[in-house]
Amino acid sequence: MRGEQQGQAPSDDYDVDSAVQHALDRLTILANANEVLASTFEVEEALRRLARILVPALGDWCAVDLADEQGRLHRIVVEHRDPHDLLAFEELLPPFTDDSPALVAQALRSRTPLLASDFPRPDPGTDELARKEQDLFTRLGAHSAVVCALRSRGQALGVLSLVRSKYGAALDQDDLPLVHDLAHRVALAVDNARLHAQVQYTAERMQRSLLPQLPTYGALELAARYQPARAGAEVGGDWYDAFMLPEGATALIIGDVAGHDLNATVRMSAARHMLRGIACDRKEPPGKILARLDAANDILDRGQTTTCIYSLVEKLPADPWWTLHYAVAGHLPPLLITAEGRTSFLEEGRSLLLGVDPTRTRTDARTALPPQSVVLLYTDGLIERRGEDLDLGLARLRRHAAPLAREPLADLCDELLHALAPDSTDDVALIAVRTPALHEGPPTALAE
Repeated sequence: MRGEQQGQAPSDDYDVDSAVQHALDRLTILANANEVLASTFEVEEALRRLARILVPALGDWCAVDLADEQGRLHRIVVEHRDPHDLLAFEELLPPFTDDSPALVAQALRSRTPLLASDFPRPDPGTDELARKEQDLFTRLGAHSAVVCALRSRGQALGVLSLVRSKYGAALDQDDLPLVHDLAHRVALAVDNARLHAQVQYTAERMQRSLLPQLPTYGALELAARYQPARAGAEVGGDWYDAFMLPEGATALIIGDVAGHDLNATVRMSAARHMLRGIACDRKEPPGKILARLDAANDILDRGQTTTCIYSLVEKLPADPWWTLHYAVAGHLPPLLITAEGRTSFLEEGRSLLLGVDPTRTRTDARTALPPQSVVLLYTDGLIERRGEDLDLGLARLRRHAAPLAREPLADLCDELLHALAPDSTDDVALIAVRTPALHEGPPTALAE
């Protein structure tokens, strides 16, 4: 008797170990799925990463279909354990009726996962979706499948299909809870990504609507650009502004409110309008204007930090050249580009960023602007790169700006954005002004 018990122990231990390992494997799949679904707001990329986890861990191949706003299904991802040319299967799926026999249509009608082990060829009279689905099963192989709708907030967002063809055991009832759990997590990730995209779209539209129209009269050529962050899908507090003052000077402004959210955008708008009001009312040198803005911010939004350049481009009667009168509060220095392509940063008139010490005296500076020269104001998203010294970014800006000295300002701005910030993780604002040639008449050249 004792020998029989001793002889049974290894078998029992093996069964326990096998069950534990099976449970750990499934927990690992769920943990890895959570990680990839949380790694990006790009839906297609997240689903591709997920598919590479599910295949071959759970199936020989899988497919993810997502519904668009019109309810049409798009096959976003198909992943197979063997090398295949799968792009042909990733397509807009045919429309289907409420009683379609296609498994994906049945899954959308069901609240639970569907287990299939029979894949009969549909009758010629069945809908096109069923025929296309059968073609997919035939070409990629299938002897068992679990198909589950992706549901979030009561809406069906798509379908997850997990299929085994020739490797290992068939999918069975024990696999349904796991696939259901995965489908729920996928649905939440897709829903969150779509909500994030909607918020981002609204915030970007809001931010763009808050940016001003540039002056359309005078002898100066003006151009400005705003580019939201390409990665992370965040808005920020970058802004530019330009307006004519009654005495004839053109105010040229750039700023960056700390933060990357809707609150930063709202604070940016408040700062821009407050600066406009102070500049139009006081008509003081740029340093004093920024000091007044800092004092107002300390009362209305204490602790909020902002970098800013406030400058005046003006033509003094006794001077044939235009003059830039400017003050820099913690911001990157203006870049001067002459018509011959010489570049230099304007390093004077600097003081602490706004929001730190409102009692601090703020200086300003003047520099003469040669005929047909360009002054460029920009935010840090144009030049900063993670882990790189700021001086390298500033040098790169000079190197790219020099050959563009005689280009139309709209082209200059577009080229700099394309060359320096094509995939910036920060939003970017820039504004540029070009002085006229000597004895040039009054028409304005406003860059669109």
